[in-house]
Amino acid sequence: MTDETMNDKTNYGATVSVVGPDEGETIMLGATRMRVLEDGSNTGHRLGVAESVLAPYTPGPPQHRHAQHDEGFYIISGTVRFTVGDTDYDATAGTLVMVPPGAPHTFANITSQPAVMLSTFTPDLYVQYFRDLQDMIADGRELAPQVNMDVMSRYATGSA
Repeated sequence: MTDETMNDKTNYGATVSVVGPDEGETIMLGATRMRVLEDGSNTGHRLGVAESVLAPYTPGPPQHRHAQHDEGFYIISGTVRFTVGDTDYDATAGTLVMVPPGAPHTFANITSQPAVMLSTFTPDLYVQYFRDLQDMIADGRELAPQVNMDVMSRYATGSA
C-alpha cells in the first residue's frame, strides 16, 4: 500500500495514521524517554499510545489512581516492577498489565538493564500530563513526589 493510499480519505472514509520507527513526539522525563505514537488527535481522543524507555534503576511516579482512564502497559524488553497497592509484580517482555480506573499503581525499573514498554491511555487524557512534566523539567523545577501529584491532579488522578 502506498503512502498516498494510506492517507486517502476517499478509500476508507478516514485517514489512517502511520508512525514510523524514528517518528512521533519525544518527551524526556529525567531518565525516561517517551515517544508519543498517538496523542488522541487521530482517534477522536479515545486512545493515546506511547513507547517508554526506562533507564536502569529508574524510579517511577508516586503510587496513584486514575479516575477517568484505563492505562495499559505492554513490556517489550527488560523487566518493569509494578506495585499495585502493597503487591509487587515483576513484568518481563511479553507481559501486559492493564490498570482500570481506581486501581492504585506505580512502576519502576529496578534492574541494571533498560526496559521498554508500550503504554495505552483510554481515553487519551494522560498524554498531556507527560508534556506538562517535561515543561516543568525544562523550567528547572524538580519533580518531587508532591509536585508530580499536583500535576497528576489536573488529569483526574490522585494519590493512592
